[in-house]
Amino acid sequence: MNNKKIIVVGTGGWGTALAMQLASKFERVFMWSFEKATVDEINTQHTNNVFLPNVVLPNNIIATNDINEVPTFDVIVNTVPTQFIRNTYTPIASLLSNKIIVNGAKGIEQKTLLRIYDIFNEVVGLKPENYTVISGPSHAEEVSRYIPTTIVAASKNSELAKNVQVAFSTKSFRLYTSDDVIGCELGGALKNVIAITAGLIDGLNLGDNSKAALVTRGIAEIARIGTALGANYLTFAGLSGLGDLMVTCGSKHSRNRKVGELLGMGWNLDKIIKEHRTVAEGVYTTVSAYELSKKMNIEMPITEQTYKVLFEGIPAKDIVENLMTRKYNDEIWG
Repeated sequence: MNNKKIIVVGTGGWGTALAMQLASKFERVFMWSFEKATVDEINTQHTNNVFLPNVVLPNNIIATNDINEVPTFDVIVNTVPTQFIRNTYTPIASLLSNKIIVNGAKGIEQKTLLRIYDIFNEVVGLKPENYTVISGPSHAEEVSRYIPTTIVAASKNSELAKNVQVAFSTKSFRLYTSDDVIGCELGGALKNVIAITAGLIDGLNLGDNSKAALVTRGIAEIARIGTALGANYLTFAGLSGLGDLMVTCGSKHSRNRKVGELLGMGWNLDKIIKEHRTVAEGVYTTVSAYELSKKMNIEMPITEQTYKVLFEGIPAKDIVENLMTRKYNDEIWG
């Protein structure tokens, strides 16, 4: 893969951090951004201070805001947020069906309830053998500072997964491989919902017992719907499941956890959106996950209560009692 032309689509913090890792392996790494100001800053100042402050980018990262340049590359690394993938790629869809797409975004599309592979399949006709998802505990703030990080590359094409593993791995960034695309996508998406609830626990000044219970029952909830959709149960015990959930629920870098913390402190969603430049992906995913659980008749009590705080206005403190007093169950249940 190192002899192929590669472009990272999306210049948020995660896309920029990935480009920095790739810059140590490729002669040139290109990035696409919708915002011309970001492109100009990357090309002239070698920084991206809005999305990744106080980080200097390697000189061999080059940015463009011409979407028509994207199909000229062999490998497309998507970091465009899930809810904007369809609109971003539709204008160039006819030129992408045979490209290799490495997806770094996390989420479930609203209304359609599609995973990200399914969005690409529907929009550009992407075959599963040309798709890899990368997922795991990987805050951009740390990846960009070359702090040791490990993630998973999952593909139905084992050769492609191994090629991505080799191409992306560096001294500070290690990839493992998997064939469980469904599990890796759902683990990465649904952990953001649980992270909002974890932040809510912080905002209410509850303790370590509460956070540990939340994380443990959260991974059970993710695995319950994940296996119903065809994922391998063991995937949720790995980097793209429990690993990603732990880092997102506990980190100061997590935007999803921060949303929950503000909810716990009494803010409502409208105020949070007004005060922040971007909406945390978990807010969108909460809607999709809640609707998916109802469609499939699968109990997801944490997701349901988080949805009610975000969109029905119930006080954050009420969901603790709601969860603690719900019907009794075995720990392992379907």
